[in-house]
Amino acid sequence: MSKFLTALPLCAALMLGAPMAAFAQTTTTDDTTTEDAAEKPEVATQSGTAAEIEEQLSLGEDADKDPAVGQPYTKEVIGAWEMRCIKTEEEEDPCQMYQLMDDGQGNPVAEVSLFRLPGSGKAEAGATVVVPLETSIPQQLTIAVDGGKARRYPYAFCNPVGCYVRLGLTKADIAQFKRGNEAVFTIVPALAPDQKVLLKLSLEGFTASYDKVSVIEQ
Repeated sequence: MSKFLTALPLCAALMLGAPMAAFAQTTTTDDTTTEDAAEKPEVATQSGTAAEIEEQLSLGEDADKDPAVGQPYTKEVIGAWEMRCIKTEEEEDPCQMYQLMDDGQGNPVAEVSLFRLPGSGKAEAGATVVVPLETSIPQQLTIAVDGGKARRYPYAFCNPVGCYVRLGLTKADIAQFKRGNEAVFTIVPALAPDQKVLLKLSLEGFTASYDKVSVIEQ
């Protein structure tokens, strides 16, 4: 079960490789020489020329530097939500609400991105939910706000990143999220179909964040 909860590739840790140190070892039949060698620690050497090593080093950059066009960035944090934006040449950059859900012990499991729609259809907003690959697709995803009646949503597709749910939120759904304190997302592990994994989505700051979300243009 614990392996399932930490399976989200989106939040996999970055593995840093370091050159292997080469150690030279000499052997001799002279007991004195062997004893002297043992008393002298070997020196680790880093492989590669100075130029090759320098190419792997970061010189850093100004932390206050504006992101380049097309680059994603976090504009601000409102309550439990991040305002994730894409830098454009326009006066205002398009932004979505984002939250990462964990298993209650700090292990990332799923993520939610929410955006607004023009309002011409039944859905006032849309959201994308990404869960681990080892999720049971037939069981679908369920969402309940503050212990209320749950709604079920099908999975749209899976790729190497995870399995995706594309859900539409009606005006009533948005109103419920604004009034609520917490939404519980329920997923079922494929290897343990008799069990359920409950993921808590904090609704702190939802209203303030939602008012700043960009509307997807038609």
